[in-house]
Amino acid sequence: MSTTHHVLILGAGYAGMAAATQLAARTRKADVHVTLVNAQERFTERLRLHLTATGQRVAELDIPPLLERTGAHFVRGWVTAVDAHAKTVRIDDSRVLRYDTLVYGLGSVTDTAAVPGVEEHAYTLDGDATTLSDRLARLGGGTVVVVGSGLTGVEAAAEIAERHPELHVVLVGRQDPGATLSAKARSHLRAALARLGVRVIGGTAVTKVLPDGVELADAQTVAADVVLWTAGTRVSPLAAAAGLTVDDRGRVVTDSTLRSMSHPDVYAIGDAAAIRQGYGVLHGTCQSGMPTGVHAAVSIARTLRGRQPRRFRFGYYHTPVSLGRNDAVVQFTRPDDSPRRGCLTGRAAVWYKETVSASPWPTYRRMTTMPSSGVFWPRGGRFTRLRGDAR
Repeated sequence: MSTTHHVLILGAGYAGMAAATQLAARTRKADVHVTLVNAQERFTERLRLHLTATGQRVAELDIPPLLERTGAHFVRGWVTAVDAHAKTVRIDDSRVLRYDTLVYGLGSVTDTAAVPGVEEHAYTLDGDATTLSDRLARLGGGTVVVVGSGLTGVEAAAEIAERHPELHVVLVGRQDPGATLSAKARSHLRAALARLGVRVIGGTAVTKVLPDGVELADAQTVAADVVLWTAGTRVSPLAAAAGLTVDDRGRVVTDSTLRSMSHPDVYAIGDAAAIRQGYGVLHGTCQSGMPTGVHAAVSIARTLRGRQPRRFRFGYYHTPVSLGRNDAVVQFTRPDDSPRRGCLTGRAAVWYKETVSASPWPTYRRMTTMPSSGVFWPRGGRFTRLRGDAR
């Protein structure tokens, strides 16, 4: 009878890739089989989807090469079901994969179901960023409405306006752009949008997406040739269907070590997890996602050595926002993500953002060669070391 311990990691986003590479490195000499499952072979850099959407080239990162010489195995397939009782996962080609420990990191996608017309008439930055790029290139003129005034919407609106000055860009959202930033950072952000010619309609919601525009809460209609939807996210219903305890958004509720509250052989990471810290529940970002993946890997490695996993602790450090290719703002934050007084703007912010948000490839490569006594991972723009007692 095999004594191999099978760890199955679902989702190869920032968190899942971090979990796979680090766990494989930490269990290289143990009888542990690490398998990473993802729907496609290409690694999606979500931080750069606004570049893809405007026809700019980004690095081509494929998952199998990222996993070379790590000891982790890759399986391509859509996850269609999780059986938490039988400890199996079914993928779309009818294969059934079994596990002893599951790392659930299926992430989130843009919520296109909450408002009528989004599915039929709007683009998102999830799977059709390239399609949006082609559409924008063919327009030649007209109006693009970006719905969602959060940071994703701001970055997308600025990028489109800069890349396509022939287009009229309108940014619509419930909040004013940069509402969570300090006064100085917010002022710079809004000035940059004005310089790029982006019209801002704040303090209102889109209630319906039409074939030729959007309808606002006050019944006003804004005409559009293209609508880009960035307002809100949703997670896969698979966790709830599997019987895992989830919150009202469908995210797996974890204990302080990132284990599922209802199924301790399941860890949840990244956007798919409802991870509570002293200041509240983490919101999904690369900044917090990669540390959750690393922590899950460290916890699993500790457990396999007969030790107890440690409590996950995380504090935010910054909020970088690109405003086209030649401008940006970086808001430094307190651990609870509230703004500090300090911020960077202009070229200094561009340099900073490109440095700390660089391709994750070198980071994953570093993880494959780290000694088991410690690991570094990007935490809010810095590299943070886990002490040797984290083994």
